[in-house]
Amino acid sequence: MEIGDKLTPHTFRVTRADLVRYAGASGDFNPIHWSDRIATKVGLPGVIAHGMYTMALAGQAVLAWAGDPAAVVEYGVRFTKPVVVPDDDEGTEVVVGAVVKGFTEQGHAQLEITATCGGEKVLGQARAVIRVG
Repeated sequence: MEIGDKLTPHTFRVTRADLVRYAGASGDFNPIHWSDRIATKVGLPGVIAHGMYTMALAGQAVLAWAGDPAAVVEYGVRFTKPVVVPDDDEGTEVVVGAVVKGFTEQGHAQLEITATCGGEKVLGQARAVIRVG
């Protein structure tokens, strides 16, 4: 792994069924995550994925790049745009990629992560530090 290396992107399909399962696991039953009527009433373009679910998808990519959950030293994101999930069987896709931006004094790789949906950035200041080697 070297500075400037682009890591293999990961694509995640997100459907309304995924949102239902996540709501059950997280206890977050906010209707903006399942009701188009409520979501549009509050100014959203439609039902949106939970922010923490989107963050977890990017986290899955970080785990894959690290190769071991214990190799993830740091991970953080900011939510910049919601992931709108249509009411169909296909849902939408979130694509997560990363670039190696540098190394810590301990030799851990510093990753700058990109997460997009429909070509638009959905996470900002997404970064991770992973142990390598």
